[in-house]
Amino acid sequence: MQFGWLTLSLSPSPSEDAARINQQIDQVVYAEALGFSDVWLTEHYFTGESVYNDALTFASALAMRTEKVRIGFAVVQMPFHHPVRLAVQLALLDNLSNGRIDVGVGKGTIYNEYEFVGHGLRSDDSRARMEEAVEILERAWREAPLTYKGKYYDLHIPEIRPRPVQQPSPPLWRSVISPGSFTECGRLGIPILTARLPVDRIKERWALYEAGLDEGGHDAETRAKLLAQSALWRNVYVAESDAQAEDELSALLLQTREHMMHVREEHNPADFEIDPAMLNAWTDPSVGDDVAVPYVLETGSIYGSPSRVREQVAELRDVGVQHLLCQTGFGDMDHEQNIASMRRFGEEVMTHFQ
Repeated sequence: MQFGWLTLSLSPSPSEDAARINQQIDQVVYAEALGFSDVWLTEHYFTGESVYNDALTFASALAMRTEKVRIGFAVVQMPFHHPVRLAVQLALLDNLSNGRIDVGVGKGTIYNEYEFVGHGLRSDDSRARMEEAVEILERAWREAPLTYKGKYYDLHIPEIRPRPVQQPSPPLWRSVISPGSFTECGRLGIPILTARLPVDRIKERWALYEAGLDEGGHDAETRAKLLAQSALWRNVYVAESDAQAEDELSALLLQTREHMMHVREEHNPADFEIDPAMLNAWTDPSVGDDVAVPYVLETGSIYGSPSRVREQVAELRDVGVQHLLCQTGFGDMDHEQNIASMRRFGEEVMTHFQ
């Protein structure tokens, strides 16, 4: 199995931001030392989540502090970036890292409308903006010169310099949820990542992706590579005992949810409503914490003593997961606690599956 490390870091106050950013760098360096193959950065703004906020700039620091680990984005919120500027930044990052960049792309948060408002946008046209920006991004790396006229962008580019190290471009990933998206990404040969998918649904979703690969006519080598890359995101917390892990992770998740609900209530505009189809027990504000926390423990978390976590990882392996993304930090979790859990996972769990 392949293990990635993912951060959805939260800084509790502006006065702690600088220290938390430095700790994030230390955690990434430690993840590489433990043998994680890839690290993934999230992108959020204004409320302390993804404390570095600018994942692209932060990735350049990581490129200078690491040697082998791949650096991914889960995901770049495309409406917040001019596609030409993004193409240049990612090409530079690919050069700085010597070809270690993976780019997850998305239409932007479906819960935090205040992030769109803060960028002078609303989310109504976010999918159309993303699709146009992704087309420009892909073509800009391949075509020189490029002339493009669309709904949102009208531009002419002589050439993108520097060219990416990975030719023709760094891999563009998609975050997928619906069954149809798995099949479509397989057909197009797009690497995928997904989160909070119950164990009993993983085999079914992976089969849909494989069916899409078949439909797309991809060769055996490409199929095997994409299936091995397909990534499942889980909360991961390893303590000395099962009971300690459950108690401590539950408290951290509760803290995370309280923050999440507070900032949405405080900052989302009054005319914004989250699509009910996108709500679940964790994200629905009408659901109590007594239901929400057990739900995310059951559907989105791996936790316990090292022996129990090994059993949970083996269960995922047995339903087809070859690439597990491990979020090891939650809520106002301190650096030492995160490092201790990472150490247990790296030394007492990962080594059994590599």
